Amino acid sequence: MHGDDAGFQALIEKITRDRGFRCSSYKDKCLRRRIGVRMRAKHTVTAGEYSATLDTDPKEYDRLIRSLTVNVTKFFRNWDTYSVIESTVVPALWERREPETRIWSAGCSSGEEPYSVGILMHKHAAERRESARLDTIRIIGTDIDRDCLGEAERAFYADTALGDTPPALRERYFPRIAGLHGMLPEVRRLASFECNDLLAHKPPMEDIHLILCRNVIIYFEREAQDALFFDFHRALAPGGFLVLGKVETLLGEARSLFSPVNARERIFRKI
Repeated sequence: MHGDDAGFQALIEKITRDRGFRCSSYKDKCLRRRIGVRMRAKHTVTAGEYSATLDTDPKEYDRLIRSLTVNVTKFFRNWDTYSVIESTVVPALWERREPETRIWSAGCSSGEEPYSVGILMHKHAAERRESARLDTIRIIGTDIDRDCLGEAERAFYADTALGDTPPALRERYFPRIAGLHGMLPEVRRLASFECNDLLAHKPPMEDIHLILCRNVIIYFEREAQDALFFDFHRALAPGGFLVLGKVETLLGEARSLFSPVNARERIFRKI
């Protein structure tokens, strides 16, 4: 498709126009690679042919958008990061004694990330015998993919989703139901989900105490990344935490807005 730059540009303009998907904020290499996967799946050679396919096959549009949003996730993905969240971030949130503790999983896909944090909050409450405080925990997961959000709300998962989950947590929090792993109701009620486009720069709430945005910004162009870091800083309460993916880090002016809590695990705190 590199020899058809005009056709590719027309295609991404069409996707933006038809579906409101902000292609211009994504890295060109990522767009080309993932659109190329769908083109091969539909046996189309040129961007123009694939554009015509999108006009005649609405389901292919859904498959394309899902491919572009890169919905790859697991419970407790990169356990080392969650271990630091459990030992450092969760106790700090608990000690704040806020009327409401707000947690935002930005780009939550099918819900594994927000539920993972919910499990850590539930576990901490149980260990301290303060389960009543769970009523003050509000976790919101957002994503641009409505199908993924539907999966998050249903909260039933295959074995592959639990591949990184420690056995003790797997046994305690995932009752087996009809061949799938359900989410313990006490954790399920902590989380809610809504459609949100990060590139629209409209955080779903204010005074957030913890934002997780892991393995999302890596696909965005630098300008979009910078804008998101400022969005996160504005959305966080004083001293709030930001957790990024293992291959992501703060860039440019954003580095002056946060201090590292654990640089290796990409955990930062609002200054």
